[in-house]
Amino acid sequence: MSFYLYLLLGFIGGIPAGMGMGGGTVTIPLLTLVGGVPQKVAQCANLFSFLPMSGFALRNHAQNGLLKTKGIAWVIFPALLLGAAGAFSAAYLQSVTLKKLFGAFLIGLSVHGIKTAIQSEEKA
Repeated sequence: MSFYLYLLLGFIGGIPAGMGMGGGTVTIPLLTLVGGVPQKVAQCANLFSFLPMSGFALRNHAQNGLLKTKGIAWVIFPALLLGAAGAFSAAYLQSVTLKKLFGAFLIGLSVHGIKTAIQSEEKA
């Protein structure tokens, strides 16, 4: 039974991911709250599934001429360093701490989204 539950949760979380809306913000809570998966495993599964999707997206954007490569090093190198630092930190953090940090991230993301929506309404 658990295989079908995880398959369903992956499908539900994959829909927003496929639309570019940040599937991890849906997939990780689904896996932890509904699937009972530990936080570290859920985040690892989400990141692992992101690798092939990002490769395909990068290829498609390049083929459509949508990539701007000027100044890209200023984005790539900090992202690699901070990504590695985050991965090593997560390996040593307890799941409870990781859950709280992820929850804080989701709250911050929500506040940012609300602020952006209000600003776009004011401009209209």
